[in-house]
Amino acid sequence: MLESGIKMADKKILVSKDGPYLVSGDFPLEKEISVCGKNGIPIKWEKGKKYSYKKNCMLCRCGKSSDKPFCDGTHMVIKFNGKETANNKKFLEQCEEIDGPKYILKDAPKFCSVARFCHRGGDIWDNVRKLDSKSQKIALADACDCPSGRLVMYDKKTGKEIEPKFKQSISVTEDDRSNVIGPLWIKGKIPIESGDGKKYEIRNRVTLCRCGKSKNKPFCDGGHGRN
Repeated sequence: MLESGIKMADKKILVSKDGPYLVSGDFPLEKEISVCGKNGIPIKWEKGKKYSYKKNCMLCRCGKSSDKPFCDGTHMVIKFNGKETANNKKFLEQCEEIDGPKYILKDAPKFCSVARFCHRGGDIWDNVRKLDSKSQKIALADACDCPSGRLVMYDKKTGKEIEPKFKQSISVTEDDRSNVIGPLWIKGKIPIESGDGKKYEIRNRVTLCRCGKSKNKPFCDGGHGRN
């Protein structure tokens, strides 16, 4: 059941005021686990449990639901403050550029969800500047495994962005190193709209907070890893 007074359009995620994410559309919903190596740095994403729902659903945003990833109404009991604090600037308006011999890495730290793939095989900011093909390959893979879209690689010759190909779907992320629940990984350019009608930039990949701790709501800022 959707919250009263909320009208849902097809194919979008609505951030309800101090409440859950209202998902309209039959997007695949599954768990995706960040598998870490011995040094605690992620090495790959691994598919997990698939969840089922009938077209529309409510996903927990406060982090306290006993039916995660779905909302069970706990946000009303704890009087969750889900005020959206993210700006509405586009990615290219707030990113930095790291120039390399083959690629240009565009980096918008504001979107960081602390997934840590950027440290796999050395720091991505160093690797993108190196001349050898191995470092370039690692840097590209790291950028594409960044769930939040903080890191986006551009081909220096064509000027075009290099993005992983995603179908519209939602992943419920988890870190196997600490069993901490991670953000919702929104893939395939699913529209996201605020409770007051503000439309966020439609992107191939973003991460939405589901622990309630982010200071950049509705987007994840790595708050799930803070005590």
